[in-house]
Amino acid sequence: MNDDSPMLQVAQLTKTYRLAAGPLTVLRAVSFDIAAGATVAIVGPSGSGKTTLLGLCAGLDRPTAGTVSVAGTAIGGLDEDARARVRNAHIGFVFQNFQLIPTLTALENVLVPVELAGDFGREPEARALLARVGLGERSAHYPGQLSGGEQQRVALARAFMNRPKILFCDEPTGNLDDDTAAAMVELIFGLNRERGTTLVLVTHNLELAARCQRLIRLKGGAVLSDERAGPAA
Repeated sequence: MNDDSPMLQVAQLTKTYRLAAGPLTVLRAVSFDIAAGATVAIVGPSGSGKTTLLGLCAGLDRPTAGTVSVAGTAIGGLDEDARARVRNAHIGFVFQNFQLIPTLTALENVLVPVELAGDFGREPEARALLARVGLGERSAHYPGQLSGGEQQRVALARAFMNRPKILFCDEPTGNLDDDTAAAMVELIFGLNRERGTTLVLVTHNLELAARCQRLIRLKGGAVLSDERAGPAA
Protein backbone atom coordinates (compact mmCIF):
# COMPACT_ATOMS: atom_id res chain seq x y z
CA MET A 1 0.00 0.00 0.00
CA ASN A 2 1.37 3.42 -0.98
CA ASP A 3 1.33 6.18 1.63
CA ASP A 4 -1.19 8.15 -0.45
CA SER A 5 -3.45 5.20 -1.25
CA PRO A 6 -6.89 5.05 0.40
CA MET A 7 -7.09 2.80 3.43
CA LEU A 8 -10.52 1.59 2.26
CA GLN A 9 -11.79 1.51 -1.32
CA VAL A 10 -15.38 0.49 -2.09
CA ALA A 11 -16.49 0.33 -5.72
CA GLN A 12 -20.01 -0.47 -7.01
CA LEU A 13 -20.65 -2.65 -3.97
CA THR A 14 -23.90 -4.61 -4.23
CA LYS A 15 -25.37 -7.27 -1.95
CA THR A 16 -28.42 -9.34 -2.87
CA TYR A 17 -29.87 -12.12 -0.75
CA ARG A 18 -31.76 -14.98 -2.39
CA LEU A 19 -34.95 -15.50 -0.41
CA ALA A 20 -37.91 -17.80 -0.96
CA ALA A 21 -40.02 -14.78 -1.84
CA GLY A 22 -37.43 -13.61 -4.36
CA PRO A 23 -34.17 -11.64 -4.39
CA LEU A 24 -33.66 -8.88 -1.81
CA THR A 25 -31.04 -6.26 -2.68
CA VAL A 26 -29.85 -4.45 0.45
CA LEU A 27 -26.91 -2.55 -1.10
CA ARG A 28 -26.92 -0.97 -4.55
CA ALA A 29 -23.70 0.06 -6.29
CA VAL A 30 -22.16 1.81 -3.27
CA SER A 31 -18.81 3.51 -3.93
CA PHE A 32 -16.43 5.61 -1.79
CA ASP A 33 -12.78 5.83 -0.69
CA ILE A 34 -11.57 6.51 2.85
CA ALA A 35 -8.13 7.94 3.51
CA ALA A 36 -5.79 6.53 6.11
CA GLY A 37 -6.42 8.11 9.51
CA ALA A 38 -9.86 9.46 8.61
CA THR A 39 -12.90 9.21 10.89
CA VAL A 40 -16.14 8.40 9.06
CA ALA A 41 -19.70 7.84 10.27
CA ILE A 42 -22.24 5.86 8.25
CA VAL A 43 -25.83 6.78 9.11
CA GLY A 44 -29.29 6.07 7.77
CA PRO A 45 -32.65 4.62 8.74
CA SER A 46 -33.08 1.01 9.83
CA GLY A 47 -32.91 -1.27 6.82
CA SER A 48 -30.76 1.12 4.78
CA GLY A 49 -27.90 -1.38 4.55
CA LYS A 50 -25.49 0.12 7.11
CA THR A 51 -24.55 -3.06 8.95
CA THR A 52 -24.39 -5.06 5.72
CA LEU A 53 -22.00 -2.47 4.28
CA LEU A 54 -19.79 -2.54 7.35
CA GLY A 55 -19.62 -6.35 7.30
CA LEU A 56 -18.61 -6.34 3.63
CA CYS A 57 -15.96 -3.69 4.22
CA ALA A 58 -14.52 -5.73 7.08
CA GLY A 59 -14.50 -8.95 5.09
CA LEU A 60 -17.10 -10.65 7.28
CA ASP A 61 -19.18 -11.40 4.17
CA ARG A 62 -18.71 -11.37 0.40
CA PRO A 63 -20.49 -9.00 -2.00
CA THR A 64 -22.77 -10.05 -4.83
CA ALA A 65 -20.99 -7.54 -7.07
CA GLY A 66 -18.40 -4.80 -6.71
CA THR A 67 -15.09 -4.68 -4.89
CA VAL A 68 -13.65 -3.84 -1.48
CA SER A 69 -9.95 -3.15 -0.91
CA VAL A 70 -8.44 -2.76 2.56
CA ALA A 71 -4.89 -1.40 2.82
CA GLY A 72 -4.44 -2.11 -0.88
CA THR A 73 -5.70 -5.70 -0.77
CA ALA A 74 -8.88 -6.61 -2.66
CA ILE A 75 -10.84 -8.84 -0.29
CA GLY A 76 -14.21 -9.48 -1.95
CA GLY A 77 -13.10 -12.49 -3.98
CA LEU A 78 -10.97 -14.11 -1.27
CA ASP A 79 -12.04 -17.27 0.51
CA GLU A 80 -12.82 -17.18 4.23
CA ASP A 81 -9.32 -18.17 5.35
CA ALA A 82 -7.69 -15.49 3.22
CA ARG A 83 -10.17 -12.85 4.39
CA ALA A 84 -9.46 -13.88 7.99
CA ARG A 85 -5.76 -13.26 7.40
CA VAL A 86 -6.48 -9.78 6.03
CA ARG A 87 -8.75 -9.04 9.00
CA ASN A 88 -6.12 -10.13 11.47
CA ALA A 89 -3.43 -8.10 9.72
CA HIS A 90 -5.36 -4.85 9.26
CA ILE A 91 -8.85 -4.77 10.81
CA GLY A 92 -10.45 -4.33 14.22
CA PHE A 93 -14.22 -4.70 14.71
CA VAL A 94 -16.48 -3.69 17.59
CA PHE A 95 -19.95 -5.25 17.52
CA GLN A 96 -23.11 -3.79 19.04
CA ASN A 97 -23.71 -6.99 21.02
CA PHE A 98 -20.05 -7.27 22.10
CA GLN A 99 -19.44 -10.85 20.79
CA LEU A 100 -17.31 -11.84 23.77
CA ILE A 101 -16.67 -15.52 24.48
CA PRO A 102 -18.52 -16.24 27.75
CA THR A 103 -16.15 -18.99 28.93
CA LEU A 104 -13.07 -16.76 28.67
CA THR A 105 -11.98 -14.03 31.08
CA ALA A 106 -11.71 -10.41 29.99
CA LEU A 107 -7.96 -10.84 29.51
CA GLU A 108 -8.40 -14.06 27.54
CA ASN A 109 -11.02 -12.40 25.30
CA VAL A 110 -8.64 -9.55 24.52
CA LEU A 111 -5.91 -12.04 23.60
CA VAL A 112 -8.12 -14.08 21.22
CA PRO A 113 -7.17 -12.29 17.94
CA VAL A 114 -3.42 -12.57 18.42
CA GLU A 115 -3.47 -16.10 19.82
CA LEU A 116 -5.62 -17.31 16.92
CA ALA A 117 -2.83 -16.00 14.69
CA GLY A 118 -0.25 -17.92 16.72
CA ASP A 119 1.16 -14.72 18.23
CA PHE A 120 1.72 -15.57 21.88
CA GLY A 121 3.53 -13.73 24.64
CA ARG A 122 1.54 -10.49 24.38
CA GLU A 123 -0.27 -10.67 27.71
CA PRO A 124 1.44 -7.49 29.00
CA GLU A 125 0.05 -5.55 26.02
CA ALA A 126 -3.42 -7.00 26.61
CA ARG A 127 -3.27 -6.02 30.28
CA ALA A 128 -2.17 -2.51 29.29
CA LEU A 129 -5.13 -2.19 26.90
CA LEU A 130 -7.54 -3.33 29.61
CA ALA A 131 -6.04 -0.74 31.93
CA ARG A 132 -6.40 1.90 29.19
CA VAL A 133 -10.16 1.19 28.99
CA GLY A 134 -10.49 1.26 32.77
CA LEU A 135 -10.67 -2.47 33.43
CA GLY A 136 -7.21 -3.18 34.76
CA GLU A 137 -8.72 -4.67 37.93
CA ARG A 138 -11.28 -6.79 36.06
CA SER A 139 -8.99 -8.87 33.84
CA ALA A 140 -9.91 -12.16 35.56
CA HIS A 141 -13.67 -11.56 35.36
CA TYR A 142 -15.89 -13.37 32.87
CA PRO A 143 -18.31 -11.49 30.59
CA GLY A 144 -21.26 -12.57 32.74
CA GLN A 145 -19.65 -10.78 35.69
CA LEU A 146 -19.35 -7.50 33.76
CA SER A 147 -21.90 -4.81 32.94
CA GLY A 148 -22.81 -4.05 29.34
CA GLY A 149 -20.53 -1.04 29.30
CA GLU A 150 -17.66 -3.07 30.73
CA GLN A 151 -18.21 -5.80 28.14
CA GLN A 152 -18.10 -3.20 25.37
CA ARG A 153 -14.83 -1.86 26.76
CA VAL A 154 -13.38 -5.37 26.69
CA ALA A 155 -14.53 -5.63 23.07
CA LEU A 156 -12.83 -2.32 22.27
CA ALA A 157 -9.57 -3.46 23.86
CA ARG A 158 -9.80 -6.71 21.88
CA ALA A 159 -10.36 -4.76 18.64
CA PHE A 160 -7.11 -2.82 19.19
CA MET A 161 -5.10 -5.89 20.21
CA ASN A 162 -3.95 -6.71 16.69
CA ARG A 163 -2.90 -3.06 16.15
CA PRO A 164 -5.43 -2.53 13.34
CA LYS A 165 -4.96 -0.03 10.54
CA ILE A 166 -8.74 0.39 10.37
CA LEU A 167 -11.39 0.01 13.06
CA PHE A 168 -15.03 -0.74 12.24
CA CYS A 169 -17.66 -0.10 14.92
CA ASP A 170 -21.26 -1.25 14.48
CA GLU A 171 -23.54 0.81 16.77
CA PRO A 172 -20.87 0.83 19.51
CA THR A 173 -23.14 2.76 21.90
CA GLY A 174 -26.45 1.19 20.86
CA ASN A 175 -26.84 -1.04 23.92
CA LEU A 176 -25.47 1.42 26.47
CA ASP A 177 -27.06 4.07 28.70
CA ASP A 178 -26.21 7.72 28.00
CA ASP A 179 -23.40 8.11 30.52
CA THR A 180 -21.77 4.80 29.57
CA ALA A 181 -22.17 5.62 25.89
CA ALA A 182 -20.43 8.97 26.38
CA ALA A 183 -17.51 7.25 28.10
CA MET A 184 -17.30 4.70 25.27
CA VAL A 185 -17.19 7.47 22.67
CA GLU A 186 -14.27 9.12 24.45
CA LEU A 187 -12.43 5.80 24.57
CA ILE A 188 -13.00 5.08 20.88
CA PHE A 189 -11.75 8.48 19.74
CA GLY A 190 -8.96 8.57 22.32
CA LEU A 191 -7.55 5.20 21.29
CA ASN A 192 -8.05 6.11 17.66
CA ARG A 193 -5.93 9.26 18.07
CA GLU A 194 -3.24 7.44 20.02
CA ARG A 195 -2.96 4.61 17.50
CA GLY A 196 -3.48 6.61 14.27
CA THR A 197 -6.20 4.21 13.20
CA THR A 198 -8.74 4.84 10.45
CA LEU A 199 -12.23 4.78 12.03
CA VAL A 200 -15.48 3.79 10.29
CA LEU A 201 -18.57 3.55 12.45
CA VAL A 202 -22.26 2.86 11.94
CA THR A 203 -24.48 4.74 14.36
CA HIS A 204 -27.95 6.13 14.99
CA ASN A 205 -26.35 8.56 17.44
CA LEU A 206 -26.02 11.86 15.55
CA GLU A 207 -23.84 13.37 18.29
CA LEU A 208 -21.41 10.51 17.82
CA ALA A 209 -21.59 10.92 14.04
CA ALA A 210 -20.82 14.62 14.38
CA ARG A 211 -17.51 13.73 16.05
CA CYS A 212 -16.35 12.25 12.76
CA GLN A 213 -14.73 14.19 9.93
CA ARG A 214 -17.06 12.75 7.32
CA LEU A 215 -20.68 11.60 7.15
CA ILE A 216 -21.99 9.06 4.64
CA ARG A 217 -25.79 8.75 4.55
CA LEU A 218 -27.43 5.61 3.21
CA LYS A 219 -31.04 5.23 2.13
CA GLY A 220 -32.54 2.19 0.46
CA GLY A 221 -29.13 0.57 0.12
CA ALA A 222 -27.58 3.49 -1.80
CA VAL A 223 -25.45 6.50 -0.85
CA LEU A 224 -27.76 9.47 -0.35
CA SER A 225 -24.98 11.92 0.55
CA ASP A 226 -21.29 11.98 1.41
CA GLU A 227 -20.12 15.13 3.15
CA ARG A 228 -17.63 16.62 5.54
CA ALA A 229 -18.96 16.54 9.09
CA GLY A 230 -17.28 17.65 12.30
CA PRO A 231 -13.65 18.56 12.95
CA ALA A 232 -10.95 15.93 13.28
CA ALA A 233 -11.66 13.98 16.46
